[in-house]
Amino acid sequence: MCGIVGFVNYKKELPNKQEVLNNMLQTLQKRGPDEDGKYINTNVALGHKRLIVIDPEGGKQPMIQKYSLGEYVIVYNGQIYNTEELKKELLENNYEIYTHSDTEILLKSYIHFGKDVVKKLNGIFAFAVWNTKTKELFLARDHFGIKPLFYTEFDQGLIFASELKAIFEYPNFEKIIDSQGISELFGIGPAHTPGTSIYKNVFEIKPGHMAIYNSSGLHIEEYWKLESKPHLDDFEETCSNVKYLLKDAISRQLVSDKPICTFLSGGLDSSIITQFASDYLKEKGEPPLDTYSVDYIDNDKYFVKSDFQPNSDNYYIDLMNKSTYTKHHQVMLDTPELAKTLEDAMIARDVPGMADVDSSLYLFCKEVKKEKTVSIMGECADEVFAGYPWFFREDALSSGTFPWSIALDERQHLLRPEISSKINLKQYVDYRYNQSLSNVQILDCDSYETSQKRKITYLTTYWFMQTLLDRGDRMTMANGFEIRVPFCDYRLVQYMYNVPWEMKAYKGREKGLLRHVVRNYLPEEIVTRKKSPYPKTHNPTYLNTVKQMLTEIMKNTNSPINNLLNRDYIIEILNTDGKAFSRPWFGQLMTGPQLMAYLCQVNMWLEKYQPRIEI
Repeated sequence: MCGIVGFVNYKKELPNKQEVLNNMLQTLQKRGPDEDGKYINTNVALGHKRLIVIDPEGGKQPMIQKYSLGEYVIVYNGQIYNTEELKKELLENNYEIYTHSDTEILLKSYIHFGKDVVKKLNGIFAFAVWNTKTKELFLARDHFGIKPLFYTEFDQGLIFASELKAIFEYPNFEKIIDSQGISELFGIGPAHTPGTSIYKNVFEIKPGHMAIYNSSGLHIEEYWKLESKPHLDDFEETCSNVKYLLKDAISRQLVSDKPICTFLSGGLDSSIITQFASDYLKEKGEPPLDTYSVDYIDNDKYFVKSDFQPNSDNYYIDLMNKSTYTKHHQVMLDTPELAKTLEDAMIARDVPGMADVDSSLYLFCKEVKKEKTVSIMGECADEVFAGYPWFFREDALSSGTFPWSIALDERQHLLRPEISSKINLKQYVDYRYNQSLSNVQILDCDSYETSQKRKITYLTTYWFMQTLLDRGDRMTMANGFEIRVPFCDYRLVQYMYNVPWEMKAYKGREKGLLRHVVRNYLPEEIVTRKKSPYPKTHNPTYLNTVKQMLTEIMKNTNSPINNLLNRDYIIEILNTDGKAFSRPWFGQLMTGPQLMAYLCQVNMWLEKYQPRIEI
């Protein structure tokens, strides 16, 4: 895994390309702490920061390949999981392969297939290829945007990077937040509309999209999307196909020159990954799989059952490790650390994010990185197999908005009155919600229930899942750590998208089909365990800490947050321990304490990034 940057300009020559490229690259040091490389020519500058996972010598970038009177230069962030199949096809077409790096395979596949290479790839990727003969830049991002790729057209050229902070290092670039940015930040956030950022004129290559930049401008094209198709397999065939796709995805993602671990919570998803991965290693005669879990000091003292978090993890983790070929490690975090790391987590995203849901993963990966570099995790199973409560709750399904973010009136009230009078968050969110739903194709063969669940699956996949994938990339790569997500294999997601609801929710349960498929692979208590989300702290110290942080911010009337938000409402939130904001801020678990933490992140962001507010 790595970080990439670059800029292309046909109209003017930047006199200090080397310095600018170095400054941009330096911001991505944490993404790629092992190596860096640069390519500079008349119209283009490309840079790469590398985290070495496969082929230390053969995978150096930028990688250059001479071909047909020109050169192709690639900078690439990701991992291609069907490298061997591509390699075989290249060899059959008389290409010579000199390394076992997927970078070489990707570059030569692009030379061979052209832009259609993206239709051949199974993996996580964001990459750029410069063609010296045609003077064109090709950009592409994986099917679900697991790897980030931002861009802006500025200074008569194009700038791109893995993270926003690198773009901000380009000379004279100004960070501006306009009314759309405010709407994204407080109406949609911490999610965001695919293809956008909160910053004016800064965008991302959408998941499943590619682009060509040449002297006539930027041309963007969709190469893949979820498609509605009749599901013709019966129940047993469906189970067999799901099992094959899942095992194949996991085995492909176990390829690494560095030892791989898994994150194990004792939940269904992480247990499936751990069971299949440990079996794979055992069959190959390799050492036991290392598994890692996270918990918080004194959490057992304060844990209270709820609909969203029915039980704690430790019993189930122990159950899994007794029955698998593994060696377990527990990472214990102290609650005050979560608050102290809010700023680091915000900087990793370059925007306010998921509060302690971010900072906990940041700290967890920081500890695991001391021993490992790559982990496979169970993220995305809830989106693919219908694991969230909103798939089953009528109030969520009929809310007419994103079911993980229904507190729109409270969000509107957060805005400073002068701003609130100019920006209607509900109107903006409704527009994005309906715009997204218009992409969903309902089939004649869909039952009413399947059609409704198809809509919510589409929204969950392209909005909520993307938010968690963003979190995963930024919090892990900020520690030079790589995660892989087999449940997000595009073949599996596409297949499950068309499975009728009656099959998907087998026996009326969340992830019912998945539970049935793995019933003979896992302990019964794991298979039947009710969904329990990523572990959070229940220690009241966290509420007290973030409340004190926000109180100190609000004591200073010069705090920049006062320029955006309703000071009286924030003080009311403080006085009621967050209960003035009566519903979860985002998702299931981001309630009062997380809202206060988010507001702290907003102030930190305003202080550090100093965007110009333009409304």
